[in-house]
Amino acid sequence: QVQLKESGGGSVQAGGSLTLSCAPSGYTGTMYCMAWFRQVPGKEREGVAGINQFRNTWYVDSDKAHFTVSRDNGGNTVYLRMGNLRPDDTAVYYCAAHSYRGACSDSPDKYIYWGQGTQVTVSS
Repeated sequence: QVQLKESGGGSVQAGGSLTLSCAPSGYTGTMYCMAWFRQVPGKEREGVAGINQFRNTWYVDSDKAHFTVSRDNGGNTVYLRMGNLRPDDTAVYYCAAHSYRGACSDSPDKYIYWGQGTQVTVSS
């Protein structure tokens, strides 16, 4: 069974930085698309950033300035570097992935594998 495991969440003051990481277990191939989503209570899960096997990236426009998504050379560990964090970045952040070839998108419906989520709390 494929599982994604996030790490790196926590509490930070506004203006601070965090780096999230995510890696799958139980999977021997290369995930084609890997992405980060976030969710706050009462709102839908929203895309943050993603990256495909060839290191092509996408970002939700509002996040592009202070988030950076990357992937390790081995292929299946994805990172989200978050700088200059703001209180409205507070959310549970989820890692997602799929192995089929296709356009990587910010639609949660396109992703097959999900992590349990990691809390990021930014205080003012």
